[in-house]
Amino acid sequence: MEIDRLDARLLLLLTDEPRLGVLECSRRLGVARGTVQARMDRLEQRGLLKGFPPDLDLAAMGYGLTAFAVLEIAQGRRGEVADRLAAIDEVCEVHATTGEGDLLVRMVARSNADLQRVIDEVVDVQWVRRTSTSIALSTPVPPRVRPLLRRVAEGG
Repeated sequence: MEIDRLDARLLLLLTDEPRLGVLECSRRLGVARGTVQARMDRLEQRGLLKGFPPDLDLAAMGYGLTAFAVLEIAQGRRGEVADRLAAIDEVCEVHATTGEGDLLVRMVARSNADLQRVIDEVVDVQWVRRTSTSIALSTPVPPRVRPLLRRVAEGG
């Protein structure tokens, strides 16, 4: 789905201040309240705007360790493995990949010992053949969409 400059400006505003109401968005964007509401409804219906989850600091919740694991799995079992990984609370994301591994898993843990427990759960998933895990030391570039929205908002 393509977005236009107004969509991008609206999404930038909501990215920066997700708790803004429709009326305040319309005031800041200089468009009618109905226009903002219609844009938001359309963006939600098309699956681009998926909601407004809070941005949580997992370290503040006690999960200060982040790790990534590349998993090699039995051919044709991606769906089943993903379902089983989703049942592990500390697994935050799973991406199907190309290259050496089949799945990239982001997981969190409270400590090194806790990470070992999580890795053991991942390795115990049926059809996981091999794993390679790396611990994240820092996050110099956190997940972001703002630069892409800014490019569209500026007409680029």
